[in-house]
Amino acid sequence: MLSVVKRYITNTSEAEDTLMEGFVKVFAKLEQYQGGGSFEGWIRKIMVNEALMAIRKNKERYPVDIDVAFDLAHPDETFMQLGVQEIENLISSLPTGYRTVFNLYVIEGYSHAEIALLLDISEGTSKSQLSRARAILQNQLITLQL
Repeated sequence: MLSVVKRYITNTSEAEDTLMEGFVKVFAKLEQYQGGGSFEGWIRKIMVNEALMAIRKNKERYPVDIDVAFDLAHPDETFMQLGVQEIENLISSLPTGYRTVFNLYVIEGYSHAEIALLLDISEGTSKSQLSRARAILQNQLITLQL
């Protein structure tokens, strides 16, 4: 679960603190798990929510929106040659708002409507943040090609 939390909070110490807070919630709400889905999925959802709450509490340390615009090609070949750790490092380098929306949409499978509710932003902002995250990642991949 630490890797789940670290997708949102890149500082290891803060991620570990958030992980512990998440496990406290897991144990406190254990009776609420009804066995409808996987236990790991239930814990993962708690960890993601805990990471999002930590980001909300510390907004001054985690800026949400930075204007960035790129006109990029599709560096698919380079992407396919990267290892898992390299991809995780690229995602971790994104600004917090972009990384958060990217993880929620691409990795966790949330819709833009769900992300908007979770982060208290508009759907348009969610779509914009995702688009900018993808642009930054594409730019990083192009840089790796050079």
